[in-house]
Amino acid sequence: MTVQVAAHRKPRQRSIGGPTARTAATLALAGAATATGFDGTGHAEPQLTPAQVKAKVDKLYQEAETATEQYDGAKEKTDSAQRRLNTLRDETARKQDGLNTARDTLGSFATAQYRDGGFAPAWQLALSGDPDRYLEGAALTERVGDRQAAAVSDVREQLREIERLRGAARVQLTSLRSRQAQLRRQKKTITGKLGEARRLLAGLTARQRTEVTGDGSTPDRASRWASDTRGTLEQAGPATTANARASAAIAYAYAKLGSPYVWGAAGPSAFDCSGLVQAAYRSTGISLPRTTYAQINAGRRVSRSELQPGDLVFFYSGVSHVGIYVGNGQMIHAPNPSAPVRLAPVDLMPFAGATRVA
Repeated sequence: MTVQVAAHRKPRQRSIGGPTARTAATLALAGAATATGFDGTGHAEPQLTPAQVKAKVDKLYQEAETATEQYDGAKEKTDSAQRRLNTLRDETARKQDGLNTARDTLGSFATAQYRDGGFAPAWQLALSGDPDRYLEGAALTERVGDRQAAAVSDVREQLREIERLRGAARVQLTSLRSRQAQLRRQKKTITGKLGEARRLLAGLTARQRTEVTGDGSTPDRASRWASDTRGTLEQAGPATTANARASAAIAYAYAKLGSPYVWGAAGPSAFDCSGLVQAAYRSTGISLPRTTYAQINAGRRVSRSELQPGDLVFFYSGVSHVGIYVGNGQMIHAPNPSAPVRLAPVDLMPFAGATRVA
């Protein structure tokens, strides 16, 4: 009988070769070239126009400003929590010293009892050679003991309260530090986006970059703007000029023209937007909050038509940017990392409100 073995054999794999292999390889390379843009036109990133670059950069700057203001607020709360925690620690140490003193007193009392033999009061009375004097001493000891016990109880209660408050402060501080770390991560992300924007700006001509960033100012031009604005204010007379403190704040801001924008900085040599405002008014004796969204509520709200030099002007729906109005439709502000402290039109950004603090 003949066994049909061949029917159960595993089919032999055929290798691709010859024209078929060459055709497949050609198609694969063609597909790869198309997918990767080897032909120079397939999927090349489109060139952004200056207007598109400006829109992207403006959006990134606004996001960065919002993150910075949130960071400034979180840092302010963290610093406050740290000061409170330090106060609690100092108070706890003082209470601990008082408790230690009370314990020493109790220890002395216990030692005296031991020296007396630790007898029960009835036996000490029976064995005393002067019962009347003993009774007087025993009553005094009892009163002293009661006071000591009350003192220790009071100190321990205070210590428990301080420990509770200190624990609450630690929890608060941990939460704030966590939030601060989150904001730092957010800032890092935005910084990366700003780096991308800078690369886009680098691909533009000098004139296009000026149009996109809005920074056509040079030190000489800024000085001329400052001189012209000061002269106009002086000629306007007391009806429209700011009061003494507002004038001093404006003078401070003028003196900082050209200073760099730095995240979280509030002077004296670098600023973010709210840091410049805070520093300017701090120099006049007026204390303002650290963030834009707190500064807008720090004084009396005024309309745009009521603006006077020295007023704080705020921008964007989230109140994420601020400047100091100096008159003639101009303000001094710290714009963003690509531009130093400078003069700019108030209508440069979406107006959100104004506040008079002086």
